[in-house]
Amino acid sequence: MSPIENLSQRVSAAFADREKLKQEEYVTAVRETLALLDSGEVRVAEKGPEGWKVNAWVKEAILLFFAVSEMQVMEVGPFEFFDKIPLKKGLEAAGVRVVPPGVVRYGAHVERGAVVMPGYVNIGARVGAGTMVDTWATVGSCAQVGRNVHLSGGVGLGGVLEPPAATPVIIEDGAFLGSRSIVVEGVLVEEDAVLGANVVLTASTPIIDVTGPEEKILKGRVPARSVVIPGMREKQFPAGRYMVPCALIIGQRSASTDKKTSLNQALRDFAVPV
Repeated sequence: MSPIENLSQRVSAAFADREKLKQEEYVTAVRETLALLDSGEVRVAEKGPEGWKVNAWVKEAILLFFAVSEMQVMEVGPFEFFDKIPLKKGLEAAGVRVVPPGVVRYGAHVERGAVVMPGYVNIGARVGAGTMVDTWATVGSCAQVGRNVHLSGGVGLGGVLEPPAATPVIIEDGAFLGSRSIVVEGVLVEEDAVLGANVVLTASTPIIDVTGPEEKILKGRVPARSVVIPGMREKQFPAGRYMVPCALIIGQRSASTDKKTSLNQALRDFAVPV
């Protein structure tokens, strides 16, 4: 049995029976898992040949970490915090820029070269190299953000911590999320997709491809390279017909080796507000 398998078994055993947390070996397993999560050696979800797989035991460790941690006062300059989870340390050595008062919580992993403006990265999240978390953008608990992603000002990625087996919000490499866009409930935004400003995606939001002669309706997933804007559609209710929100796929980013040029062209071609 590998060390990771041993760790996962102890964590899952403690999650199934909280009485085991009275034994030091199980508390140690929880703390070791959080340290590995913080350093990036384990992660909440990872992509394989068959798609994304959730490591439920890592989420279990996060939930147990709250149980074994005590509230404490933390002082950062003139700021005082009172919480169970400390702030992430070692940013300089990790090559991660965090602009005051941006916050990265312990148990989140941010790869070298990423930038966090005055936004927030919660426990269990992962942010890839070269990614920009712009001002007041929020990366919720366990959200997985790929490399060279741009989260514009005020973007909200929801946290999906419970149940442990639930898929977190996933933003794949090269995606661009426009200002105030919101992605929650385990929605997957695939590589190089573009979300215009104010797009809201939940697990039940109709994502409608209107680029062909007939609409194609998706839920929970934005296909790679799609350009998406907010939309509305009619729905019949007992009291009458009303407009309800949806998202519209209006085109595809052009295939280009220059990602920045490709993004700018997509915004020009489809007049997408960001």
